[in-house]
Amino acid sequence: MYSLEFKLPDLGEGLTEAEIVRWLVEVGDVVAIDQPVVEVETAKAMVEVPCPYGGVVTARFGEEGTELPVGSPLLTVAVGAPASDVEAETEGSGNVLVGYGTGAPPARRRRVRRMAADVVTSVADAPAQAPAPAPAAGTGPRDDGPVPVISPLVRRLARENGLELRELTGSGRDGLILRADVEQALRAAAAQEAIAQEATLLPPATLPDPKAPLPEAKAAPATPTDGVTRTPLRGIRGAVADKLSRSRREIPDATCWVDADATELMRARAAMNAAGGPKISVLALLARICTAALARFPELNSSVDMEAREIVRFDRVHLGFAAQTERGLVVPVVRDAHARDAEALSAEFGRLTEAARTGTLTPADLTGGTFTLNNYGVFGVDGSTPIINHPEAAMLGVGRIVPKPWVHEGELAVRQVVQLSLTFDHRVCDGGTAGGFLRYVADCVEQPAVLLRNL
Repeated sequence: MYSLEFKLPDLGEGLTEAEIVRWLVEVGDVVAIDQPVVEVETAKAMVEVPCPYGGVVTARFGEEGTELPVGSPLLTVAVGAPASDVEAETEGSGNVLVGYGTGAPPARRRRVRRMAADVVTSVADAPAQAPAPAPAAGTGPRDDGPVPVISPLVRRLARENGLELRELTGSGRDGLILRADVEQALRAAAAQEAIAQEATLLPPATLPDPKAPLPEAKAAPATPTDGVTRTPLRGIRGAVADKLSRSRREIPDATCWVDADATELMRARAAMNAAGGPKISVLALLARICTAALARFPELNSSVDMEAREIVRFDRVHLGFAAQTERGLVVPVVRDAHARDAEALSAEFGRLTEAARTGTLTPADLTGGTFTLNNYGVFGVDGSTPIINHPEAAMLGVGRIVPKPWVHEGELAVRQVVQLSLTFDHRVCDGGTAGGFLRYVADCVEQPAVLLRNL
């Protein structure tokens, strides 16, 4: 019997640590090759990490809520074969994310699973070389079946409030437990606690005399930490802080902006949606305009390599878009946005937005962008000066579209007006190029037929 140590793998570009959210296995469990064993939260996404070995879990390292650096031990697995045989059996299982595939033939996996079952008894009878870590706090006895929960945010909400998900009945399809079910249970628990507190109030005879003089209050000694709350900059908040600080430190950015009449754009969208079929979002139309503008001004679809002192221009547009979630700001990336029409862009924006909301974005969904579209108008604001998403060279910001007085065809009228702002890296181009890009975007917003020139 041999033990293999599984270490926290590299889960994506630039990630150096991850926080253990939930253990999926206990010490003594039999695991198969590539079976998810732990759910971790990185600065980019919530990830289930599969183990590349099949066998019996003999130790876990780190409790839920612990942050581990990449390369540190996660767990050890006992297998019933010499180390060389195990390496041969597990060859090809370099998987770090569920669903990426390992290339290991099914026959090999079945053989390792059989070996794992054979060593269960020997693991239990073997003398302990070192005390195994205690199970993570909050992991009680498990039932036979899995908890019907998909969203990691639902699990986290329940865990942070000490709520046992197995005691809930889900209102979703096939009994799926939704966030609304958890919130309702928490409200019910709070109401019961309030009733219990009222029932335990002191009887009137024991209450203090209201006419009695109040005891002299003694002021607590002041300390430097009074009224101060410190929150560690880690996880997604720490990643955002690092990236934005690097952008401000390294990129000499400049911003230009313009107001545009979006009335015709909104009419065009209404006509598209009235024709039937999938609905087209405003964000998708703006993305279509961005890709057309980048085809005319490719300097802005680039990045700067200062070590080589080169401007790196990209042939493809991988369009990032800012999405606000409960975990913080994330920027999912639409691959090959230049090759998608408005309908395909709407579908991909919808898929990535839902994944961001449920915390299921993968690191691949959040990396590799070449240009970012930031629709801060959803927050009810008109303008902003976006910070470039390093190492990209530009970001287009879009404010809210609201009725405003506007001179249209020589007369004052109420039109749907939007403010557009472009922040760009002044190393890749000068103001003429940036102004030309922004003016073209504004022209397409005001007259969507301008896009026909690129079709």
